[in-house]
Amino acid sequence: MVDVNTFLGFSPNPIGVGQTLLVNMWTVPPIHVGRQYIQAFTVTITKPDGSKDVIGPLDSYQGDATAWFNYVPDQVGTWKLKFEFLGVYFPAGRYQYGRIVTNTSGTLLGSAYYKPGSSPELELVVQQDQVYSWPPTPLPTDYWSRPAYTENREWWPILGNWPATGVVGGGSNWPAKTNTYMSNYRFTPYVQAPNSPHVVWKQQYGIGGLIGGVAGQTSIVIEGDAVVPSIIYAGRMYQTVAKASPTGTGSQSYWQCLDLRTGQLYWERMLYPGETAPSMITYEPGGAEVVGADVFAGSWKIWLVTITSASGGNSGRVVKYNPLTGAVGVNFTGPPQGLSGHTFYADPWVLSIQTIGSGATAQRRLINWTIANNAGSELIGGGLGVQPIVDNFTQRVWGNISWPFSSLGTVDYEAGIAVNTQSITPTSTGVATGTILMGASLKTGQLLWNVTMDINNGYENFVTALPLADHGKFAVRNRDDAKEYCFDLYTGKLLWTSELSGWPWGVFQAYDIQSAYGLIISNDYYGIRGIDWETGETVWKFRAPAPAFETPYGGYYSWHSAGIVADGKLYTWNNEHTPSEPITRGWKMFCLNTTTGEEIWSMSYSSNVGGGRSFAGAIADGYLAVSNSYDAWMYILGKGKSAATTTAWPKTIAKGEQILIEGTVLDISPAQPGTPCVSEDSMSTQMEHLHMQHPIDGLYHNLTMTGVPVILTAIRSDGSSVDLGTVTTDGYYGTFSKTWTPAAEGTYKIIASFAGDESYGSSAASTAISVGTATEAPEIPQVTTPDYTMTIIYSAIAIMIVAVLAVAAAVLLLRKR
Repeated sequence: MVDVNTFLGFSPNPIGVGQTLLVNMWTVPPIHVGRQYIQAFTVTITKPDGSKDVIGPLDSYQGDATAWFNYVPDQVGTWKLKFEFLGVYFPAGRYQYGRIVTNTSGTLLGSAYYKPGSSPELELVVQQDQVYSWPPTPLPTDYWSRPAYTENREWWPILGNWPATGVVGGGSNWPAKTNTYMSNYRFTPYVQAPNSPHVVWKQQYGIGGLIGGVAGQTSIVIEGDAVVPSIIYAGRMYQTVAKASPTGTGSQSYWQCLDLRTGQLYWERMLYPGETAPSMITYEPGGAEVVGADVFAGSWKIWLVTITSASGGNSGRVVKYNPLTGAVGVNFTGPPQGLSGHTFYADPWVLSIQTIGSGATAQRRLINWTIANNAGSELIGGGLGVQPIVDNFTQRVWGNISWPFSSLGTVDYEAGIAVNTQSITPTSTGVATGTILMGASLKTGQLLWNVTMDINNGYENFVTALPLADHGKFAVRNRDDAKEYCFDLYTGKLLWTSELSGWPWGVFQAYDIQSAYGLIISNDYYGIRGIDWETGETVWKFRAPAPAFETPYGGYYSWHSAGIVADGKLYTWNNEHTPSEPITRGWKMFCLNTTTGEEIWSMSYSSNVGGGRSFAGAIADGYLAVSNSYDAWMYILGKGKSAATTTAWPKTIAKGEQILIEGTVLDISPAQPGTPCVSEDSMSTQMEHLHMQHPIDGLYHNLTMTGVPVILTAIRSDGSSVDLGTVTTDGYYGTFSKTWTPAAEGTYKIIASFAGDESYGSSAASTAISVGTATEAPEIPQVTTPDYTMTIIYSAIAIMIVAVLAVAAAVLLLRKR
């Protein structure tokens, strides 16, 4: 018999009414790792009013004899909790997961009786006021960089990577989980996306642009060689570039890792013959120390993954690379001969089609398999620690069912249904006259429905284009009338038919489509529109006006392209099916609000001109990497750093005198360091001027560049502040100035602050001045002026007397003559 000590702990104490209490219990000594207490733990909770709650009996975890639960107290006052261990007898035998097993592996254990015991009754204080925990960390709005500090838990919704990955873990049943599958339709969750066309850095991937000379207005368009990241993980982007071969003949592919925010090259290495750069990310949670417990800290492994198909009589491979160094970490047997179309639909799950035989008698199977290092119990939360790698493909297969189609089809992974379309083409004409739609279950392989859309059912030349399955529905565009047709994914029932996007150019569709936020986002030669998945109603339309003579499409630019949807925004661009030389001018990349269709920003841009429709780009961490075919440069758009400066002159003044405050706010992004920060309204003009040779006042010379607001504040030596107001920098030079007359003596710290915006992170600078005693004006001596009034009067009288006497003398003289 074993004497048992029982322990009970709970936190927090005190706690607020209605808050969640964590209750832990355990016994010492622990039990063998193979054993488990079954329904042996009970906790009695006595409320302040005397009523009781009994929690249990509870099972312990395997081996460590612990258990826990959450409880929400609903009364203010003193509570009491008591833990009781009921005692357990273990017969002799071999144990697994707490129970005796009949197999011969494992340690043979003797019998043991663990005697009952109980803890002291402990008090819990429940108060009316809430008890506060760690303060929440708001999502970043300023410039930020990786790594995201572990304590900032609230940031997890924006820390997704590219490409998006669905469920982690799962199990043998389909579907593994809901609402966690990767989107087929270019929707990327859990990331921030740029609200500005600000260029952070750029990289040349070819020699593009106009050729000139004897080639006239012909352009070099780099198709198929555009460099954009295939993976963005933890703020690092991974891409493949071609360089001269070390042998001096031909070119060699190199795999590179760069900083997403700066373009700094961390490492690069050659891809060996037959090696393919990874295009997927897998997140492996590792194992738990105790069966049924959470994954222990530090056990996660993140790998960059590539899956190769079988060739030359050899099976394919699953190769996993270390994202820090690019070194191969795991390399095991992948799909064998006969498997194709490997779709990584939800981490770590892959769907492949197996073809047995050929021709009309060929049989097909849908294989659901895993790329996890171990295909054992840890995938569903079991296992102890990290298990050995399984290098046997058969052991990785978790589903193998008969499949009615030659390919996977168009899939809604949440619904677990795939749709396949088959054209009805009479051999006499060779022209399609309709389409058969078929829906099948991914779980059973059963054909759920079969719908014929042809002339007999009133649908002449119903030929499908741009199929997509989402929200339990299947939508497809009919090339005959250019309308969207939507069917119930479970029954095949026609639910609605949309209107034509616009006449006449809406009859020509694009080659791709998006689905996000409950909308089908359709691009065609008319423009872009959002269609409600539920009703088929057009929620919004967007068109891009074109100058006269630039396009034939009624004064608008066409779309023949796809896009990326993320963070409530659609990124897409103008294009044509078969553009002619000279290449159309004025094509742009647009960032649209997916809810309203309103333009957020646009910038001169073209992607894969001359046939490519897929969006050459990637998005994560608030940055968008795109390849521009107009000039053969890759641009990384997003928020950059700014730098502020400020000075004040003169530095020492007397009270009542005036100073001049000056400074700058400059962009220090690698793409254009030292250039002025400009307003959001001027951003497209600024970027097109700096990188695309557009005039600084716009193509039509009608735009004025504006700067950014700078808040000026003076801090006195006693800590009090003076608001000096807000000034706006000059949009062409990045400078600002303001005169100010301090009202009081003392030392002042003058701070110039730029709060940042969608294009730039914040920045600030400070300077100082000293204000002394006002200089007193010098006193002017007062001089008393003598009063000469009487003297002047007497002098005047004397002069008059002299004059009279002179006249009298003259008269007398005349008489004498």
